[in-house]
Amino acid sequence: MNALILFAAAAGSTALEPVIVTATRREELADRVLASVEILRGDDLLRLPAAELSDALRFQPGIEPVRLGAPGQQTSIFVRGTESNHVLVLVDGLRINPGTIGTAAIQNFAPEFVERVEVVKGPRSALYGSDAIGGVINVITRGAGDSGSASLGFGSFDTKTASFGAGTGDDHTGAMLAGSWIDSAGFPTQAGDGTDRGYHNLSFTASGHTAVGAADVGARIWHAAGNTEYSSFGTQLDQDFRNSAFALYAAIAPNTMWRSRVTAGYALDEIDQNQLGAFDFNGIKDFAHTRRWSLDWQNDLAISESFALTAGVLWQDEDADSESFDLSYAADTTTTQTYLQSESTFGRQRLLLAAAYLEHEVFGGHATWNAAYGIEAGEGALVTLAAGTGFRAPDATDLYGFGANPGLDPEESRSYEISWRQALGERQSVTLAAFRNDIDDLIDFVIISFVPFQGENRNIDKVRIEGVEASWQYVADDWSAHVSATLQDPRDRTTDERLLRRARENYTAAVVKRFGGHEVALDVLYAGERRDNDAIDFDGRVQLEAYWLAGLSGKIALGEHFSVFARIENLFDEDYQLAHTYNTVERSYYGAIRYEFR
Repeated sequence: MNALILFAAAAGSTALEPVIVTATRREELADRVLASVEILRGDDLLRLPAAELSDALRFQPGIEPVRLGAPGQQTSIFVRGTESNHVLVLVDGLRINPGTIGTAAIQNFAPEFVERVEVVKGPRSALYGSDAIGGVINVITRGAGDSGSASLGFGSFDTKTASFGAGTGDDHTGAMLAGSWIDSAGFPTQAGDGTDRGYHNLSFTASGHTAVGAADVGARIWHAAGNTEYSSFGTQLDQDFRNSAFALYAAIAPNTMWRSRVTAGYALDEIDQNQLGAFDFNGIKDFAHTRRWSLDWQNDLAISESFALTAGVLWQDEDADSESFDLSYAADTTTTQTYLQSESTFGRQRLLLAAAYLEHEVFGGHATWNAAYGIEAGEGALVTLAAGTGFRAPDATDLYGFGANPGLDPEESRSYEISWRQALGERQSVTLAAFRNDIDDLIDFVIISFVPFQGENRNIDKVRIEGVEASWQYVADDWSAHVSATLQDPRDRTTDERLLRRARENYTAAVVKRFGGHEVALDVLYAGERRDNDAIDFDGRVQLEAYWLAGLSGKIALGEHFSVFARIENLFDEDYQLAHTYNTVERSYYGAIRYEFR
């Protein structure tokens, strides 16, 4: 919903300090993590009926989602000015980025399933491998507990929603099951088109765990399936989608110093076109399928109170096949990554060092690293210095699809950051961070001829992204507030042009007022001008205007178990574009009634 981390400790509040897992692969209190992180609580997402995760992420500093039309349409997420395929998306720690197009289908994840979303900004290839150049988004689903809920919702564009969830158990043994359904008529995808394009998604998530002897064993699954309608140059199209993430794990602590965990995972990303494309002449409908099997063995060693190690091996086998633009391919790729991380504390100082070596079946060996140093520079202050490298292996479409070039090299990055965090008493805090990211061998599509239209993917671009983020936060029992600003210059050093669809400046503000069990929240966003491709001139550029957005949401408690949620999106009916020729949401209204028991 907004940028507020509402479960930070506050005077007189029973809220708990948030725990971060994604930044180091270990549970750590947020105020001790040296990386730049943002957290979205699942309870805040519930206040936004019929919202997507991207609707909430856009109010976080340094994050720019771009959706091509109505909810459910293809969504790209830019973190600190990097490319959308430079962001690794996880569900409960399991990679869901497809091997075909690189951009995870985060638009198909139901917010009702979310316990929290952790966003780590900056490279994390040393812990997670390819794609984590700009950052990592980890969607953590709700776990077991003696509680349950059910909701019914409605809204603009003939949107209807329903969800349920129930869990039982404790830390020893427990299980959870939840489901979500959304059906929306949507609105025309592109400017000048008068046909609504809808979205249908039926999804569920489930988990269970128990103790078997000295081991904790469990399983988690997320699955979404449905249909998305869209337009392409005046042609009305639709496609079926299926997304899944399934994991089995076993964890054991042989002694007080050592904890070992093995996770076997399977991820599925499938898109099947229901019409022949304009460039398909063989009578085969377009599709893009990715199936990925993984095995992750992680070991955490608490050598002493001031020194800890994390070491492990991550193996992945990815099977990607596609038919598009009358081109087909099938690629099977295996990677094996060995990683090691140390965390040390010396009085007021902390040091993190991480390194990894990945053996890629196509591109051979690749080493990456991270280093971060933090010092408590006064009461409630933390100054950090961080550096790291990242890389992205070309996906199967880069190598074998449209513009195929099997001779591509991986994209590589070097990143630097300095930050200052200051607690102002028990209720307020400020953060200031400056960052720089240099990316080499960026892959771009180069037009060779217009008639016939031909092109090739090439490693031609060098990118430098420099920026500053600043934020202020206030948390109290009855109200909370947050203000942030991001100034950045994501620039192609080859052409000296700013990267497409990324603004130079973004400002956000949010305030939440609580009245007992009732709440009301206002979110405001400003995004500066952006450049984009011209839809007609393939080699041309257009300027997208700056825009203001405001959203109003609230909750009314009706007794002990029932609540009503309401939301107004684009409160002032701003006319704006996130991508050239694509429509965005006009002023719209959503509501839901929710029943909860514990």
